[in-house]
Amino acid sequence: MLTPEELHFYEENGFLLKKQLIPLEWIEQIKSEIANIHDRMAEKPVEGVHISWEVYDDPNKPKRIKQLMHSELVSPTLNRILRCDAMLDIVESLIGPDISLYHSKLLLKAARDGTAVPWHQDYAYWVREDNRPLMVNCQLAIDPATKENGCIQFIPGSHKWGLLEHERKQMTFGVFLPGPAYYYERDDAVDVEMQPGDGVFFSALVIHGSAPNTSDHDRRMNTFAYNVTGNNMAQCREVLRGRWLEQSTDTF
Repeated sequence: MLTPEELHFYEENGFLLKKQLIPLEWIEQIKSEIANIHDRMAEKPVEGVHISWEVYDDPNKPKRIKQLMHSELVSPTLNRILRCDAMLDIVESLIGPDISLYHSKLLLKAARDGTAVPWHQDYAYWVREDNRPLMVNCQLAIDPATKENGCIQFIPGSHKWGLLEHERKQMTFGVFLPGPAYYYERDDAVDVEMQPGDGVFFSALVIHGSAPNTSDHDRRMNTFAYNVTGNNMAQCREVLRGRWLEQSTDTF
């Protein structure tokens, strides 16, 4: 569980970095399980897995995955991690004991080819009449995440601003905050650099994004999204802890 100091930091900033969340031997297993994932998925897709490919102006660039949704279906170790106590104990500290899996996705920001993720709030994708912004994410580092290869960035305290107006386009990560460009530097942003096995937990309302990968090193991450069970049950894949609650505002 989180300490009172960690909970206070999360409540004030909307995110919290946990160093060495997952053992390095598990991270090595993930690397083995997703080796050559771009070519493998291009040749033979996996049932139940949804892939969004990078889109380039240069047709000669190699085919690279931007996002692989339902990553627990391609990596047994990711499936193990999303339900392990080290993960769920922290999630329980943040949203309570009734936890469901919202989704698990690989973000494969390939060296030199990984493009930016625009500034956005996740709840802008998930908002419905029958849910609240109770979801929490954990982004797990598989590779070192640095400023050069596009580590995640947050706007501290922005989760207190409520849901802002977003623009929408037909593209991966096509819901984003208005601004001078698809992605741009912000003076109020905090870079969260990470080492393999580190995990950063963040609110569904905190503003975040990431720059393109301009380095020679991949920046592979996996994001686990969790929801309070019963908070829009239609989009919960599996109950991981607690009970299956009736759909009602009385349950929160």
